[in-house]
Amino acid sequence: MNVAPPKLELDQITRHFGGQTVVDGLSLQLYAGEVTCLLGPSGCGKSTTLRIAAGVDRQDSGQVLFDGRVISNDDTHVPPEKRSIGLMFQDFALFPHLTVVKNVAFGIGGDTKAALEMLGRVGLARYADKYPHQLSGGEQQRVALARALAPKPDVMLMDEPFSGLDNRLRDGIRDETLEILKEEGTAVLLVTHEPEEAMRMADQIALMRDGRIVQIGAPYNIYNTPKDRDAAAFFSDINVIRGRVQNAQTETPFGQFLTPGVPEGSEVEIVIRPQHLRIDFDRAVANPTDSDGIPARGHVSRSRFLGSESIVELVMEYDGSRLTTTVPGVFLPKPGTPLLLSMRRDRCFVFPVAG
Repeated sequence: MNVAPPKLELDQITRHFGGQTVVDGLSLQLYAGEVTCLLGPSGCGKSTTLRIAAGVDRQDSGQVLFDGRVISNDDTHVPPEKRSIGLMFQDFALFPHLTVVKNVAFGIGGDTKAALEMLGRVGLARYADKYPHQLSGGEQQRVALARALAPKPDVMLMDEPFSGLDNRLRDGIRDETLEILKEEGTAVLLVTHEPEEAMRMADQIALMRDGRIVQIGAPYNIYNTPKDRDAAAFFSDINVIRGRVQNAQTETPFGQFLTPGVPEGSEVEIVIRPQHLRIDFDRAVANPTDSDGIPARGHVSRSRFLGSESIVELVMEYDGSRLTTTVPGVFLPKPGTPLLLSMRRDRCFVFPVAG
């Protein structure tokens, strides 16, 4: 638990456009030296939230605080350039007519010496006299990072800054960027729609949907204790088994599944990720384990090899439903092949069906 006060705080922020609520009562706190990822699908209000934090846009209600001081509410609005907040966007927004060093020096009063030092931090000092068009996408991203960090902001706001990079470069540049931001002790808000990026970079993830934060926490906790089916599905493929609760149990292809605390007669969804379904190559139906329950029989619908693992889809004999599992390495059974499937009950999530 963080005992230091937040560097930047959004308190009950609401924003409307054309009669539509884009951000709805959102509250979020950013702390020095920590990366918070605002994660969600396109159109959920992530970028609008970031623009409000930057001061580029203004909320309709709520307030923004910096070091506990109000910098934006109904009566006050500190402009972006006076907020000690750095900005990085998807398109880098470098000045094409300025050299690399002059791009970095632009926001610090033309201080070439400080700009060169910052370029050294990102490994680009030798490119100081080149122009942006002479650099690769990854190098331009580093210049944009150097320019944003040169004024030594207390808070860095990043809107999908790595989405334009080649996949081969992205992981390395994300790691380098994260290392520099951690060294600077900057409070970071990173907007992204990619769960893998959020898991890789964040100290905390704020999962956003329809203008609201629906769940917030450390990556491990968000992934392993999703609030609902949609939250689970946002981070990975899922299998969904539907059933109705009777005597605190639900009938599934794998036998009775305990669903305590759910009202009798309610319909539930049992959600399990493909990696937590296991193909049994040598176990008989009459010899289940307590953790995996009764194996269920299915027939292969299709299989695909993805490099490090294979994906196998089965049609279950129990009810004709389709379940997908992953197998390490190469495993490509022919369609129609009968297989037994076991379920990791301790890795399942149970959610009541809405309505």
